Amino acid sequence: MRKKIVAGLSLALITGLALSGCSARGSDSGSGSDAAIKKGDLIGVALPAKTSQNWVLAGAAFKKSIEDAGFKADIQYANAGNPVPDQQSQISGMITKGAKAVIIGAADGSQLTSQVKSAKSSGAVVIAWDRNILNTKNVDYYVAFNNYKVGQLQAQALLKGLKEKKGDGPYNVELFAGSADDANATVFFNGAMNVLQPKIDDGSIKVVSGQTTFQKVQTKGWLAQNAQSRMTDLISQYYSGDTKLDGVLSPNDTLARAILTATKAAGKDNPVVTGQDSETASIPLIMAGTQYSTIYKNTTDEAQAAIDLVSDIADGKTPKTTKDKNNDNGVKVVPAVELTPVLVTKDNAVEAYKGNDALEELAKAGK
Repeated sequence: MRKKIVAGLSLALITGLALSGCSARGSDSGSGSDAAIKKGDLIGVALPAKTSQNWVLAGAAFKKSIEDAGFKADIQYANAGNPVPDQQSQISGMITKGAKAVIIGAADGSQLTSQVKSAKSSGAVVIAWDRNILNTKNVDYYVAFNNYKVGQLQAQALLKGLKEKKGDGPYNVELFAGSADDANATVFFNGAMNVLQPKIDDGSIKVVSGQTTFQKVQTKGWLAQNAQSRMTDLISQYYSGDTKLDGVLSPNDTLARAILTATKAAGKDNPVVTGQDSETASIPLIMAGTQYSTIYKNTTDEAQAAIDLVSDIADGKTPKTTKDKNNDNGVKVVPAVELTPVLVTKDNAVEAYKGNDALEELAKAGK
């Protein structure tokens, strides 16, 4: 998702970062808000802690998009040690400052009900960005990549990689999902299981641990150490001796690297492992064939889509949105602007990253 990655970010900083990303069944134009916005107004952007490369990139992308569109920007990140109350306070502060639109990448989409209600009451447009905001009617729009499709692409990549690298099945596979406090995590997982469940049912894929529900396979906080610990435990319990581990469904790149660390330490070499976010630390691994795949979601494009939506409202236009059950926040299906994710393996990486100087260079270096 990036036309140009911020050049000043060092690979060493990014290596340890983790992310964390909707299925357009139909399209219709419908505004979720009657709020008045004009050029020069303040736009608030509340982002979670900088726990992933995409979140780090988002701040700069939003600043440029907001200023280029003629608005004023108030962009804030939550503190990693106390993200939920910190973000709640930041959103309240944006409302007090008079923000006419509040764009929220939720630290926890289930804990912002009172803040988005206050934003709506103040007359602001509320936009959930990258992650939906749950259990409230007070969200006007949702801007994100097609998260259900992300999961489907990950599962398709896992099956393709297994066939390429392991020959004929059946295959021994383990499943990982993201954090339960991230509304996207279940959507990713549901999309993946849409593809994988039939294969599990017919026996062509065997989940040796038997852990196939989101509750069993979630990774608290999207933390790499949690994924590495669980993978180590799974190998110890279910993959002793010559029992092969052929593949792992990983929901993002940070967890993929942690999983690969665990498999290497246990001597379970070369499993097919998926990912997401095109983190710079994972591109060399993909080009070397260590990590099989990732998903490219251009952060710059995603930020721009949110600001284009705000600009449409300011210009009196009706934003074009989709209505999709996967964007149901528990109270309503939030009108969404959805972007298309791209599956990346070493075979298409150079082409996929054209226009993104940093990622394209990494892909070319690994050819």
